[in-house]
Amino acid sequence: MNQDHWRRKLIVNRKKSLQRGIESLEKQIKLHEEKLRKVEQEDNIELAEYYKKEIAAKKRDKEEKQRMLDKGR
Repeated sequence: MNQDHWRRKLIVNRKKSLQRGIESLEKQIKLHEEKLRKVEQEDNIELAEYYKKEIAAKKRDKEEKQRMLDKGR
């Protein structure tokens, strides 16, 4: 019974951690999208490409965390 208690506690902590990670990535994506709009207006093509790649990577990370969270439910 004690072992089950700790197992459940670990699962709950993992879910919370994944959820916090997803929320953090969402904030980072929004921030990078704002920066992308700004550099596009300034015609800074190189920096715009950088932000596009960062946004894509963060979206993939978010999808992976969401998949892990959904799998654990």
